[in-house]
Amino acid sequence: MGGGRPLQGETREQLVRRLAEIPGAFSILAFVDNRPAGLANCFAGFSTFACRPLVNVHDLMVSAPFRGKGLAGRILAKVEEIARQRGCCKVTLEVLEGNEAAQHAYRRAGFAPYELDPAQGRALFWEKKL
Repeated sequence: MGGGRPLQGETREQLVRRLAEIPGAFSILAFVDNRPAGLANCFAGFSTFACRPLVNVHDLMVSAPFRGKGLAGRILAKVEEIARQRGCCKVTLEVLEGNEAAQHAYRRAGFAPYELDPAQGRALFWEKKL
């Protein structure tokens, strides 16, 4: 759902090597009957509010034939297990507003929109492309 298109050329060729170079990054690969079924790419971060590390799930996907079987929840449970082992205060992720299926899976796994102060509303994820 992310970009809606497969990764292209140089990005596809270099991605695994470049991910391996990032300190604290990890990937979880899920297989069903020895067939690749899903993955999560995660990165270490730090919460200045909690003064503790955190894990950000940057990519989470389940291949179409395996959706609706709870695989996303099992992948997220493994991410949480690793985050707890690392002494993290939380796991973060982002989701597209229109991706209701993913939001449902994330809610089932205990995630909720980020909010520090209800009077200020929910946090928004912004970017500036470079």
